Amino acid sequence: MKVERDLYLNELMNRRHNGLVKILTGIRRCGKSYLLSVLFKERLLAEGVREDHIIEIPLDRQEFEKYRDAISLSEYAKSKIINDGQWNYVFIDEVQMTKKILPEGVDLSRLAPEDRDDAYLTFYDTLNGLRQMDKVDVFVTGSNSKMLSKDINTNFADRGYQIHVHPFSFAEYCSAVKATDKAEAFSQYLIWGGMPLAVEEEETRARARYLSSLFEEVYTSDIRKRYHLRDDYILNELIDVLSSATGSLTNPHKLKNTLKSVMKTDVSDHTVARYIEYLTDAFLFTEAKRWDVKGKKYMEYPLKYYSEDLGLRNARLGFRDIEPSHMLENVIFNELRLRGCQVDVGVVTIDGSRHEIDFVVNRAPGKLYIQVAQELPTPEKRSQELTPLRNSKDFFRKLLIVGNYDQPRFTGDGIMEVGAIPFLLDRSILDKALAD
Repeated sequence: MKVERDLYLNELMNRRHNGLVKILTGIRRCGKSYLLSVLFKERLLAEGVREDHIIEIPLDRQEFEKYRDAISLSEYAKSKIINDGQWNYVFIDEVQMTKKILPEGVDLSRLAPEDRDDAYLTFYDTLNGLRQMDKVDVFVTGSNSKMLSKDINTNFADRGYQIHVHPFSFAEYCSAVKATDKAEAFSQYLIWGGMPLAVEEEETRARARYLSSLFEEVYTSDIRKRYHLRDDYILNELIDVLSSATGSLTNPHKLKNTLKSVMKTDVSDHTVARYIEYLTDAFLFTEAKRWDVKGKKYMEYPLKYYSEDLGLRNARLGFRDIEPSHMLENVIFNELRLRGCQVDVGVVTIDGSRHEIDFVVNRAPGKLYIQVAQELPTPEKRSQELTPLRNSKDFFRKLLIVGNYDQPRFTGDGIMEVGAIPFLLDRSILDKALAD
């Protein structure tokens, strides 16, 4: 199975030689390493780049464990660079595994306490040093947003460029499985999601075992080690609760009460908020804030959490509670983020009552309100879905996505309506909606 992932590949190709560190972030096992070390490498070789000018450092492999500190990593990478006037490409996989290190001869006792952290060398120093070398282009992957995407502005300033990699989109899934019946493919995608190795696995039980094992063997294990947790009981229970609440309004206090009833023990709001941060840092869930459309401001609570991959979410719950409308909403949310949109949950007050707009989407050159419905069986249901869009009382475009095959059309009041499958397979539909 080979999926080209052209959206990411084209971005990588277009960002070459720009003087910035290219940072590929995303949940572990979503295909970042394959994208960089196989697909992107093939493109470079096809353009005439010599293989000895591509320096690969997969830090998650045991044979590269000795380079997991900032000094050793820098020395090894520099030793492989060929200074012949041609471009060198440095690929560092899972860069967050690099440990900070104190340079030889530095005496912390002679430094003020507030200055001691700055005495250590980190992978940020390594990357910046490599970036400044002549004819050296640096690409890294990482699976922790706290160490990467959240720190790009502070540690890299204008020296880093982030590309967030997701599991397979529905279009990529169709390419991977060579789908001819798109409706059947979509029903399978809502169950199994787009983790590449799960899509590749043909046997149903093996696929389910693989998805379930990722939590125990990769995600919770990583979080437990990274944050020095004594156990992962609360973490595991919270994963289950968030998975069950996909697309539902919630907040740390509400989640705390749910955990308390499940675990029969008290957990503070602060602890819940901290564990949620661990899960979003690992890209397992993404937070969607609520935006007051008329008041033009964010509302602190409640908010929503969406799963990065539905297969992971469904496996976590034993493939129970697969509610099509929430699954569809999650897929659309992930697709919008894949296409570079900022996505919030909208709120419109009508006659003193709050109504939800599923998504408020911002991406240059415009803003778009989106409502998502699995089906519209009656005129009353259609009116219910359209009411928040019609009452936003502004000039931004509106889009209604329904879980079917329908091609784009417009209602009498100018709202575009389209089936989910055409929307997910044809990027020009969103482009047109945002540009109009």
